[in-house]
Amino acid sequence: MSDRSTGAVAPVTEPAAEPTAEPAVGAGAAAPLAPKARFLPALAAVYRAQLSRARVARIPLLFVATFQSVGIMILMRGVVDGGSEARAVVAGSSVLVVAFVALNLLAQYFGQLRAGGGLDHYATLPVPPASVVLGAAAAYASFTLPGTLVTAVFGCVLFGLPMGGLWILAAVVPLAGAALAGLGAALGLLAPRQELATLAGQLGMSAALLLGVLPPERMPEVIVWARDLLPSTYGVEAFARTFAPEPDWAAVALDLGVCALVGVLSLAVATWAYRRAAVR
Repeated sequence: MSDRSTGAVAPVTEPAAEPTAEPAVGAGAAAPLAPKARFLPALAAVYRAQLSRARVARIPLLFVATFQSVGIMILMRGVVDGGSEARAVVAGSSVLVVAFVALNLLAQYFGQLRAGGGLDHYATLPVPPASVVLGAAAAYASFTLPGTLVTAVFGCVLFGLPMGGLWILAAVVPLAGAALAGLGAALGLLAPRQELATLAGQLGMSAALLLGVLPPERMPEVIVWARDLLPSTYGVEAFARTFAPEPDWAAVALDLGVCALVGVLSLAVATWAYRRAAVR
């Protein structure tokens, strides 16, 4: 516009241009997911969670498992006097506590977890499937150590067996527990219905009872072959050998090695079953 005093024309100023925001990198793309947790930290977290849960919910059942094994030894005391048969009864009854918790209860737990949609919760977490299976199996297996020790001490007193070899339970419980827990987890995850998972766990525990507690000398040859297929048999044999006056430690190590190998295989099958059940 013109200035009245001078007649000069004032410059017209254009409005300042607003700064344009540059498009964000990857605009419209989904945000990247958080990286998956490492195996060992995830395993430790699942183990602690399962162990705290087991302490609250499984103590009465552990008492039942221990009382059951002690009752079986009392009944067998009227039939077995001593020797190798007494060793088999005490070792089998002690490992039966592990079978009751690690095989039976874990099969029921994973069957319930699958039926109730709990696997969907674990599938959303950035944890490896193996850590879920191994963490739960380790918690259930380690939870059996007190009951196994009480049963073994009671059996040694009842049958007059030496207690110097009870330290072998520190190896028998985790190795036999891993083998039985892997088998129990696989049964629970592969069963199409929760009721079938419970039935499979009960049948597995019954097999551990009949084939592990009864002395093999009194069994038919076919039953002895079936006994060799049960993972807990090698834990029973390793524990029973320590009651001898001069234990064959090479045979004990071989039995524990077979138990460890079966544990690795059964846990691998359980991990595969977990992946299979989680994606359905």
